[in-house]
Amino acid sequence: MVESDPRRSIPRTDLLLASPDIIAAGEHLNQATVKAIITEVQNAARNGEIPVAEVTPTLVSTLRSRTASSLTPVLNATGILVHTNLGRAPLSPAATQAVTEAAGYVDVEMNLAGGKRSKRGTGAKTALLRACPAAGDALVVNNGAAALLLAVTALRGRGAASGTVGSTATAGSAAGSPDEIVISRGELIEIGAGFRLTDLMTTTGARLREVGTTNRTHLSDYAEAIDATTSSLLKVHTSNFRVEGFTASVDVAELRTLADEHDLPLIVDLGSGLFTPDPSLPAEPDIDTALRAGADLVIVSGDKLLGGPQAGLILGRTEAVQAVAKHPLARALRTDKLTLAALEATITHTANPVHDALHIDPDHLRRRTDSLAEAVGAKVVAHDGRVGGGGAPGVPLPGWAVELPEACAAALRTGDPAIVARTHQGRCLVDLRCVPEADDDRIAAAVRRVLTADHLGEESHDNDA
Repeated sequence: MVESDPRRSIPRTDLLLASPDIIAAGEHLNQATVKAIITEVQNAARNGEIPVAEVTPTLVSTLRSRTASSLTPVLNATGILVHTNLGRAPLSPAATQAVTEAAGYVDVEMNLAGGKRSKRGTGAKTALLRACPAAGDALVVNNGAAALLLAVTALRGRGAASGTVGSTATAGSAAGSPDEIVISRGELIEIGAGFRLTDLMTTTGARLREVGTTNRTHLSDYAEAIDATTSSLLKVHTSNFRVEGFTASVDVAELRTLADEHDLPLIVDLGSGLFTPDPSLPAEPDIDTALRAGADLVIVSGDKLLGGPQAGLILGRTEAVQAVAKHPLARALRTDKLTLAALEATITHTANPVHDALHIDPDHLRRRTDSLAEAVGAKVVAHDGRVGGGGAPGVPLPGWAVELPEACAAALRTGDPAIVARTHQGRCLVDLRCVPEADDDRIAAAVRRVLTADHLGEESHDNDA
């Protein structure tokens, strides 16, 4: 007789859905999600990934462990403060509380005293203006790219910054209409995943007028490029690379003089989001300085050095910000109540994980690192952290890390808790700079488990051979 295929014994979907154990395990999930998980487990059995007899136990375990989101919380042990792959800036306790409180019904567009509709995001706007008195007005949109897109679209043409030119210019305007953005060749930036700011700006229908060279741009280059088609002057901080050596660039104050001569708006994209200068990052530009130097608009991201949620912040002269806010595109790019709440809390409260990691006490960090190394039987090595996320490129943040075998990195990433360390030159480096001190013991326990795992022992034997 031909032996029956065991896969014929895989329980049917209707029987699994009717199982009391499965109903209890999946009671926190909707029917569509439960069915999808059942299909996944059945397919795993069909493919031989699990025994047929384990279908029901595996399904119960999977349903019980399914959390509200597929995102996995991780401990950032890379030493990179603003790690794009890990969600950039972690929210502060105050911002986290604000998001929770804003999750229900809130007065995001209502004046409770009068019972009438009010403007959106007034709390976040007020917080921004208090933190940056040089700004006359502020606007929050959903990310930095959106802020730049909106700014170059709305402020198109002479007088736009003062509100004397409308914001309805579009591609295909009559010949001679202002639709050219003047920008230095040294500031044509590509960021992660192949995204280019140049491509973003040309989607508005405007053209880019590149001036100067990659390493040297002078005020005369801008002046010679301006004509009747010029829309605006744009200066972009090269936040994810540095050009060193024989270089020259034009600062905001010089561009302000030129912009006034031709009645043009001056837009400055800083990216990383410092309100004021930070001695730890002396070359990193800040919002206050750029505004006082004469920028009509300054654009930054909320989830970088500011340490808040993903958002695009536009600060500047009152007339310029209002021209941007009134543009129809602003509605499509506006942010939600959760972001507004988190942003306001980030700005108004002192505790900030990114700020704390940047200014961490080096002696205290060394003691924590020594304690971890002693607890797991490893050694401490010098290790430079980084700002990351397109901030302070090439600026080291001196510190230390615990050195482990390279194979530990994958095991730590897939463990509980998930720990993302740095791999470099055949080593796994655990840097505590961005790890909350309360989690040091969890890190130590996870490293001990990984170091005693069979696969690491086998790797060690293989290397000895």
